[in-house]
Amino acid sequence: MFRKFLKQIPKEDGNSEMDWQHYFIEQTKHMWQEEQLALLNELVEPVPELFRDVAKQTIASKIGELALQKGAKSITQDLLIEGYIIGTPKRDHRFLRKKLKEKNIDVAPFEPYFKMSKEDYKQNWKSRYKLVNEKK
Repeated sequence: MFRKFLKQIPKEDGNSEMDWQHYFIEQTKHMWQEEQLALLNELVEPVPELFRDVAKQTIASKIGELALQKGAKSITQDLLIEGYIIGTPKRDHRFLRKKLKEKNIDVAPFEPYFKMSKEDYKQNWKSRYKLVNEKK
C-alpha cells in the first residue's frame, strides 16, 4: 500500500508515476491484440493474485511507453518481451526465460536487457535503452 502511495506523489514534471502509467496505457490501449494480452496475462501468472493487477498495469505501461518511443503501430511480441524485462525486477527474469523456452521463443535478442537490472532502469533507463538499441 505504501508503494502505491509513493507512486501517486507528483515528480518534478508535476505528474506522478501512476499518472504516467495511466497515460501510457490510455495512449496505447488500441495497439494491443488478444494474442499479446494473453501472453502478458500468462507472464504475470506467478504474481500473487492480490498484486497481479498492479504488476500487470506497471508492465503494460512500460510496454506502452516503449511502443510510443519506437512509433509502433501495434504491440508486438518482441516489444512486449522488452517491456516486460524492463518493467520487472531481475528476480522475475528466471521465470520469463523458462516461459519463453516453453513457447519456443529465442531469448538471444533480449540478452542485453536481461543483463541490466530493474534498478539500473529506474535511474536514467531511457538513455541506457538507447545505447543498447544503437548497438543492434
